Amino acid sequence: MTNNSNIEKIKIKASSKPSPKKRLLSILKTALLYGTVFIIVYTAVNWWRQPIMPANPQLQLTDYQGQTIDLADLSADKPTLVYFWGTWCPICRTTSPAVNTLAEQGNYPVVTIAIKSGNNQELHDYLSEHKYSFTTVNDQEGAIFADWQGQVTPSFVILKDGEMSQGLTGIQPLWSLKLRLWLSSL
Repeated sequence: MTNNSNIEKIKIKASSKPSPKKRLLSILKTALLYGTVFIIVYTAVNWWRQPIMPANPQLQLTDYQGQTIDLADLSADKPTLVYFWGTWCPICRTTSPAVNTLAEQGNYPVVTIAIKSGNNQELHDYLSEHKYSFTTVNDQEGAIFADWQGQVTPSFVILKDGEMSQGLTGIQPLWSLKLRLWLSSL
């Protein structure tokens, strides 16, 4: 009788085991739940950390080579990406190539602001070494970034008609930047 009892226990355990289809469905539900929570938290943190346009922003800047840049004029025709970064920022090393590609494609104006990244010669050397051709303002003291209440690098602002239409932070792939610029043009 003990042998039959053990066989029945094994049958009950085997029948209570979820099918592979049910297990997969459970895993997908869990992944969807955690993915949704991640997106909500990421969006909230991104919103909280994004730069804020000053009441009287300085939209006329001078790049590290002495050329005048008027962000209001640039953003009058098309949305303009303003990218706050630093040569010392490890995340910027991931994001800067996408920003450079966007600038080289020429579909949207791109202006970058290098925060506390050394003097003009050091910045020039860094840009040359990495083959970055984007327009760069040297914010040696971090005053421009502070004026925009920037908290983290990299940070991005999209200007349209001289007004901020979007702000974001962190790693942004090229497709995300293009999508955000396109949405700002609508």
